[in-house]
This record gives sequence, C-alpha cells and structure tokens, in this order.
Amino acid sequence: MARVRALGAVLAACVLVAVGIRGVLARQAAIARRRIGKPLGEQSIDADRIWRKALPGSTIELLMLGDSLAAGLGAEHRKQTLGGRVAKALARELQQPVRLHTAAVVGSESSALEHQLDSLPADYRADVAVIVVGGNDVTHLIPASTASAQLERAIVRLQDAGTPVVVGTCPDLGTLRPVPQPLRALLSRMSRRLALEQTRVAWRTGAVPVDLRQLVGPTFHAEPDEMFSLDRFHPSAVGYRRTAEALLPAVVTALRSRR
Repeated sequence: MARVRALGAVLAACVLVAVGIRGVLARQAAIARRRIGKPLGEQSIDADRIWRKALPGSTIELLMLGDSLAAGLGAEHRKQTLGGRVAKALARELQQPVRLHTAAVVGSESSALEHQLDSLPADYRADVAVIVVGGNDVTHLIPASTASAQLERAIVRLQDAGTPVVVGTCPDLGTLRPVPQPLRALLSRMSRRLALEQTRVAWRTGAVPVDLRQLVGPTFHAEPDEMFSLDRFHPSAVGYRRTAEALLPAVVTALRSRR
C-alpha cells in the first residue's frame, strides 16, 4: 500500500512538472510572437517571370512549393527571393532561360502542399520542383511522421507527372534569437527530427534532399544580423542567397536526371 501511495505521489509530481513546463513554453511562445510580429506582412514579392530570357535554348520550368521561405518572404526585390535566386543561378549554370512559377504560400504547413499542386494550371508541367517546408509544422506541433507523410504524397504526385523533386529540409529553428530558451532548444530538436524524416522520405522516393540545417544553419547561427531580415525570423537577401547556393547543385542534378 505504501508503494502504491509513493507511486501515486511520483505520478502527481510528474504531472505538475509537465503542466509547469507547458506553461513556461506557452509563455515563451507568446514572447516570441510579440518579438517577431509581422513587420513583413504576409505577402511575398511576385518573382514569377522568365529569368535570363535572352539565353539560347528551351526554357526550363522551375516550380517552387512550400512555405514562406520558398515564397521568398523577407526579400526586398524579386531577384532576392529564393525562387528568383535559384532561377537566375540555374539559368547561368545551364545557359538556358528559366521560367519561375511560385505556388508556395506564406504560412503553409506540409498539409498545404496538396492544395498548392491543385492550384497549378491543368496543363502545367515543371521540369524540376523545389519544396522547402517544415518550419510551420514544427511551430504548430504537427508530428514529424504526419508532416513527412504529407511531403511524400506531394513528391510522388510530382514524380508521377514526370517532375524530379528537390527537398530543402526543415531549417534549424534553434537559430531564431527572438525565441527564448528553453523553447528555442526544443524547436531546434523538433526541427532536426523533422529534417531527418524529410531526408528519409526524399531518399525513399527518389527525390534529392538538401540538408539546410547543416549547409546554412551554422551561418545563420553565427551571423544572425546579416542572414535574417527585419523580423529576425525570415531570411534576408543574403540569407536567401546562401540558401539558393545550397540548393543549386541538387536542382542541377535533379534536372539532368530527367534528361
């Protein structure tokens, strides 16, 4: 009987600790939201156009899917968006014009990928698609298994249409300085787990994964004033340039695999 009472006391203490931790994290999330705000609004710059149209050869169709990173929120000019930078660099690399089509929507979770694909014109076919998504899944506490399954469905759908896919995995949310500790450390672990799940999905389906956490995360951590935009949450023009540089080799590889 004494053991039962002791076990009950331990369980009660654990519940109190868990409730206390949730309360701390909820307060810290509110602090982060106030610090970040929405100084950039919720609409990204329209960068859809043919980039380097004077180049010879057929036009490459580049599709961007995902969240605010894929949409380029935080860039001040269309050439600074992630899509604009990837399109320009791809055109320069292959010496062909690139037409950018951005279906990515600010604030999207992985569940929105299906709708983004549905929004495309019926006769549209991309030569290569880039998906960057995951940050909102983490901040909205979507299980990594659920988000990665939604990503997998989008990849398979694109590949069934003959479009190779590049996946920029979830960035390290531990680089977000406006988020206080220990919430920032928790977001870092959660984003790492989702990135690993996204990588597994990419390899399993034949997409090309790009580990943004490893390739650009250290720079965002070391140089936040340069890499982040006004809200200290979305990339700056420099941050998008570094991210595009990380994605470009995979985009070229995926595109050449189609030919």
